[in-house]
Amino acid sequence: MDWLLYLPLAAGVVSLVYAFGKTAWITKQDPGGDTLQEISAAIREGAMAFLKREYKILALIGACIAVILAFTEKGAGQLVSVAFVVGALFSGLAGFIGMNAATKANSRTAHGAEKGLVTALNIAFTGGSVMGLSVVGLAIIGLTGLTIIFTRIFGEDPEAMNKIVLTIISGYSLGASSVALFARVGGGIFTKAADVGADLVGKVEAGIPEDDPRNPATIADNVGDNVGDVAGLGSDLCESYIGSIIGAMVLAGEMHELKLVYLPLLIAGVGVVASIISTFFVRTKEGGDPQKALNLGTMGAALLTLIATVPLVLWYAPKLFNDGMYSSYGIIIAIFAGLASGVLIGMATEYYTADGKKPVAGIARQSSTGPATNIIAGIEVGMLATGIPVLLLVAAIFVAHYFAGLYGIGIAALGMLATTGIQLAVDAYGPIADNAGGLAEMAKLPAQVRERTDKLDAVGNTTAAIGKGFAIGSAAFTALALFVAFKEKAGIEVIDVTDATVVVGLLVGGMLPYVFSSFIMGAVGRAAFKMIEEVRRQFREIKGVLEGTVKPDHVACVDIATQAALKEMIIPGVSAVVIPIIVGYLGGAEMLGGLLVGVTVSAIMLALFMANAGGAWDNAKKFIEGGAYGGKGSDAHKAAVIGDTVGDPFKDTAGPAMDIIIKLMSVVSLVIAANIPH
Repeated sequence: MDWLLYLPLAAGVVSLVYAFGKTAWITKQDPGGDTLQEISAAIREGAMAFLKREYKILALIGACIAVILAFTEKGAGQLVSVAFVVGALFSGLAGFIGMNAATKANSRTAHGAEKGLVTALNIAFTGGSVMGLSVVGLAIIGLTGLTIIFTRIFGEDPEAMNKIVLTIISGYSLGASSVALFARVGGGIFTKAADVGADLVGKVEAGIPEDDPRNPATIADNVGDNVGDVAGLGSDLCESYIGSIIGAMVLAGEMHELKLVYLPLLIAGVGVVASIISTFFVRTKEGGDPQKALNLGTMGAALLTLIATVPLVLWYAPKLFNDGMYSSYGIIIAIFAGLASGVLIGMATEYYTADGKKPVAGIARQSSTGPATNIIAGIEVGMLATGIPVLLLVAAIFVAHYFAGLYGIGIAALGMLATTGIQLAVDAYGPIADNAGGLAEMAKLPAQVRERTDKLDAVGNTTAAIGKGFAIGSAAFTALALFVAFKEKAGIEVIDVTDATVVVGLLVGGMLPYVFSSFIMGAVGRAAFKMIEEVRRQFREIKGVLEGTVKPDHVACVDIATQAALKEMIIPGVSAVVIPIIVGYLGGAEMLGGLLVGVTVSAIMLALFMANAGGAWDNAKKFIEGGAYGGKGSDAHKAAVIGDTVGDPFKDTAGPAMDIIIKLMSVVSLVIAANIPH
């Protein structure tokens, strides 16, 4: 076995050590006064209670899937099951570690904002970096560790290696994807139900500020930021990262190129180290632009990864591969294509969603004539924002395939997500800043504190949209790589779009993302309805709540969101696993192939649309709150709040679930491919 495999394993360990060190640093920071600590403790308690209940349900579902997997592959089913359990465990653990740090960082960020923007940014970003580096550390330790163990069991001959990556390692990806979908959907339903309820009754009907302590749903809203936008996000990006590595490994296994199987792990290790180094680039001065500081970190990581990867590939990869058709230089070009497309997609996303840019300013201007024009403008921006990212993806896929074949497509996905550590750090920083703003409002800290946290939060909305763009883009690459592997394992030579069986699969696949989104959006709507009714009831029946003389019942709102999230996440999560199995066994491999193509195309478009529309709506509201078109309390502001509540489940619940569904259905199909009829 190649001793170099221990290097990415070591990089993963260093990443976890660094994350734990940053957690200890956060803990040492001043958490603020008694009121701030009391509110933060309530948020932390609610978040941990939800996660505990959610993970109990996931453990039960995961155990059932693990038992089924044990019988799917003759001679290797038990190992597939083991890999599934490890993937599920690490994905869930990544979310837990990140949320633990985030719930500690929120009050410290709020207190830090009393001192200045720089202190607040430093604490919030450090909290996010714990999440980012925990995710990549756990993912690469699990994947490299399983590869080492299974290589020792089966050996390194081409057939054994192909079996390892096609069958057993795919179980690891399936475990991570399964937990990610449930965590993303469950956490998303929780956070958006609370957010919509708090905003519509508090800001629009009662006319009180956002996160006002008189609003019963504020604690639930801030709990939701953690369970959805931190824990759910961590599991989501962990799954995307694992999928991108495995996609390239699977394609190399098909070619029986051992070094190309190991290369993605080595590149991922380089990306982990680059992400750690680039965290030191995120610095700004008082009055500076946090967006530029965060961009410097992500750009720096991408550049460092590329610089280190070039000599690694030239030294380690075969000079020629795939019967001499492609060279190691082609691999470098494919990696660059993935990295470049990721950065450019991020820039396009920033343009469409950033506070003050033309699209967001246009939505804000349309808000002055009411909610209808605000919503129309947001939909317009979301639809338009699919164009550039898709064209960038198309260009990257073409370049990667031209210079390195199908393996190039897989390695381009890894190039895009090699720096997941810093990307996720920048993404997870946003919910921490949002929580800090809520704490500042509830603890009645000076107005300038909320102004600083709002500035950080507005940047966080953009970084979150950029992170979603990376996840969606990588999903397209990874799904294509997994589809090729499925086609080979299932023994399909060609997917004929004139075949009625394939067309049926295409149409059903194209429909599924809309139906899944309907389930998820409906779940948010139903939960939000209950939340709104409860907030109205408390305002109406509990005398003194609106006057601020009596504390509202926050626990009731947290309980409503928890019950709704845990109940409603089951159908979409189970369906994404079960549907490919049903289609495969009833309709055959060709129909399942058509299903995967339809799901991939439809879900990518829908995910881009929802992520960008939601981010633009949110920042249009922030733009008006900064003083434009009458500022807070104006008719334009009320219209923007309504638009934001429409966009919330778009960008934080249904949208992010789409890229997970793509890969989850692809991995399920790959796992069962050898057993379905042709």
